[in-house]
Amino acid sequence: MRFCFQTTFKIKGRLKTFVLSIRIRRTMIPSDFIDELLAKVDIVDIIDEQVPLKKGGANYMACCPFHKEKTPSFSVSPTKQFYHCFSCGAHGSAIGFVMEHQGLSFPEAVQFLADRVGMVVPKVRGQNDNPEVRAERKKKQQTLEETTAAAADFYAQQLKFNPAAKAYLDKRGLSAEVIAHYGLGYAPDGWQPLAQVFQPYPNTALVDTGMVIDNEGRHYDRFRHRIMFPIRNPRGQVIGFGGRVLDDSKPKYLNSPDTPLFDKGKNLYGLYEGRAAVKEAGRILVVEGYMDVVALAQFGVGYGVAALGTATTAEHVKILMRQADSIYFCFDGDSAGRKAAWRALENALPQLKDDKSLHFLFLPEEHDPDSYIRAYGKAQFEDALLNQSKPLSEYFWEHLSDDLNLNTQEGKAELVKTSSPLLAQITAPALAYLLKQRLSELVGIDPDNLAQLLGQEAPKRHVKQKSYKLPPISVKQPVMLTLVQRQIRSLLINPDWAAYIDLPDYLALDGDFACLANLAETIKSHAAVPATAQVLEYMRGSPYEETVNQIFQSTLYSEEMEGGGEEDRENFQIGMKKLLNELKYQQIETLKQKSLQSGLNENEKKLLLSLLTAKQN
Repeated sequence: MRFCFQTTFKIKGRLKTFVLSIRIRRTMIPSDFIDELLAKVDIVDIIDEQVPLKKGGANYMACCPFHKEKTPSFSVSPTKQFYHCFSCGAHGSAIGFVMEHQGLSFPEAVQFLADRVGMVVPKVRGQNDNPEVRAERKKKQQTLEETTAAAADFYAQQLKFNPAAKAYLDKRGLSAEVIAHYGLGYAPDGWQPLAQVFQPYPNTALVDTGMVIDNEGRHYDRFRHRIMFPIRNPRGQVIGFGGRVLDDSKPKYLNSPDTPLFDKGKNLYGLYEGRAAVKEAGRILVVEGYMDVVALAQFGVGYGVAALGTATTAEHVKILMRQADSIYFCFDGDSAGRKAAWRALENALPQLKDDKSLHFLFLPEEHDPDSYIRAYGKAQFEDALLNQSKPLSEYFWEHLSDDLNLNTQEGKAELVKTSSPLLAQITAPALAYLLKQRLSELVGIDPDNLAQLLGQEAPKRHVKQKSYKLPPISVKQPVMLTLVQRQIRSLLINPDWAAYIDLPDYLALDGDFACLANLAETIKSHAAVPATAQVLEYMRGSPYEETVNQIFQSTLYSEEMEGGGEEDRENFQIGMKKLLNELKYQQIETLKQKSLQSGLNENEKKLLLSLLTAKQN
């Protein structure tokens, strides 16, 4: 029927294009590359490196790395190439695991896995997508990475042969193990020490990585007679350096400039080295300097990181929040330290989430983290960190109220004025609400009137407030899934069952029904049936991602994830017949109501006739 053909073309074409465009915008990586990558990596190997797995039937089991539990409920399927925790609901592909466990973004996780299997991650379609251009760019990237790695090895070797540098680190109390863990080294004195390693000297890579300075044709090493701190990206590759003098000369610290490898606003020193300690502690600590990070690690506090010669940026905060739920900032108690702390808070405001907490600890003015932990030890330092640090909400009002007399109308007005633009940046709903409530208490203005004063609509009275999600717990109450949700789960676990889904094009689909139809259409669009892991990645960034996540999180029993036998297949087919009848009945009733109210056009009359005929079959 011409009517049906046109409807199919418009609805399906638009839906497919919409989902694809969202996915491309979010990932910037072609979906066919993701398919190939997931086909080459083995999720069992990826996870087993971080979480020891034991064979349990057809799958592998372990205690879940994403919540505390004593009985293993974390399952990894080698055939379907995905993981699922039957307790907390965590699930995903190899990409998803690397993102969650290592705190990487999607592109970083893809790059991490691609490096393992020797694949080159393509850039955005249409932008230098020529294979030769991509190969040349990849070759240049590798050259830069090899250059910084060779320089790091050179500096590490030089440390062994320089008594002054060794004596300096000994004086700071650093063990050989900590020195090796952070890859510390020494840049020899002289204008061109790197010429011992790199020939010809200089070369383009040395200049592009910032290792060598080009001063009007005169070339010399950037780092000379300094203790060297290699800066690594989340994959462990050296991307830059920090260098500290051995005496009191200036500048005390010298950092690599921004390069194609290194962006100081998007990287944190010690993040790679401290990843395991962050996971174990469940928190991450931000300090001001390289030596603070290393000294803390020497005393058993290995979850420290530092910004790289710059203030804590919004991008830094995003990275920190991917690592842990509890983030602590530790700054010197002097004016510079307090200024740095407030800058960090300001940049954090737009990134805040209700399930993340930020704390600020200010040390006595005569101390930095390095000297404090040496003077008082690990136990007292962590006690101060956990019990004397101020939560963001407390520090926020304390700082803004400083030097204000809140007993006067003028002081209260000033507080409203200074806090308003900051509060407007907070998108975490619960925290934003509570901070505004606190402002109301501090200045004595009714919340409704305060909302109007801030240029916001006053909250409606007697309306039930949104209940915010509590932190995940190890025991969940079962949630009953609808028939269509169970069909979605079955299809995700058994993508080949998409062959049994043939929803007539004239049926109106929305919600979970649209999700099911989109899943089936996506699977059938591939020449070979994709694995569960690949289907999950198809849903990433789509309008149905949240639906899929909720379905998996409500799955508490292993048999619900393993059903793929003949009986399960027959039940799936029966379920599709029930859904089809349900959809037909819904649309019949809709058309009947319209017929009574405003009448039907010719196409709608034909559609109703076809539905009634189908109903009788």
